[in-house]
Amino acid sequence: MGRVYLRFYEELNDFLPIERRKVEFEHTLNRRTSIKDLIESLGIPHTEIEIILANGRSVDFDYIVQENDRISVYPMFECFDIEPLLRLRPKPLRDPRFILDTNLGRLARYLRLLGFDCLYRNDYEDGDVAKIASQQHRIVLTRDRFLLRRKIITRGYFVRSVHPREQVKEVLQRLDLYRSIAPFTRCARCNGALIKTSKDAVIDRLEPLTKLYYNDFRICLSCNQIYWSGSHQDRARQLINELTSQNDQRTKNRA
Repeated sequence: MGRVYLRFYEELNDFLPIERRKVEFEHTLNRRTSIKDLIESLGIPHTEIEIILANGRSVDFDYIVQENDRISVYPMFECFDIEPLLRLRPKPLRDPRFILDTNLGRLARYLRLLGFDCLYRNDYEDGDVAKIASQQHRIVLTRDRFLLRRKIITRGYFVRSVHPREQVKEVLQRLDLYRSIAPFTRCARCNGALIKTSKDAVIDRLEPLTKLYYNDFRICLSCNQIYWSGSHQDRARQLINELTSQNDQRTKNRA
């Protein structure tokens, strides 16, 4: 059918072979195709994309690619106002509710520790993740780019790092979530909301030393797990400081 010319920007280059990164490259069209299908055929999930320009004009995913089109593709812009252009999602991510695939269990626990609503089960099928994300308007976090190609998923992020603590830092930074952090408000085990409770209300479930030395308690509304301010919470605070330390560097860089 002809040729088109594409250029991908910033993090979208992570999905491309080295020779196609940060440069315009030529691509041969073999059939009539939408711009969404063309982009995903190159290995880039549509959930990573915020803006597409065809010949300098903003287009949506249904745009049919034409011969000699010059196409520029931009990633999510969570921190910027780009109203003059056609955004491919209705608004920036400001409701950070997630669902994670089966490979990201440790990431789910860390994000819950920071107060984020994260659904996770180690027996989720890809179809389950996609359906729940669509029904509950959740952001999909995954290391499976093929999962993000499912059309019903409108918000998602491909996690680059394979190390859980680095994954947390990556997600916080990429989705600009630092101001949404609320430690010790979610149950790390089941994702339920934590509320304060009196010592008297849970005293029958406490170990003798816990009864003696601790007075501040929280309980999970979903699984009834009890949390208190002990040595384990001190370790959790140290972990939280490690996971969120990048925020200090971002602040210094902006100064």
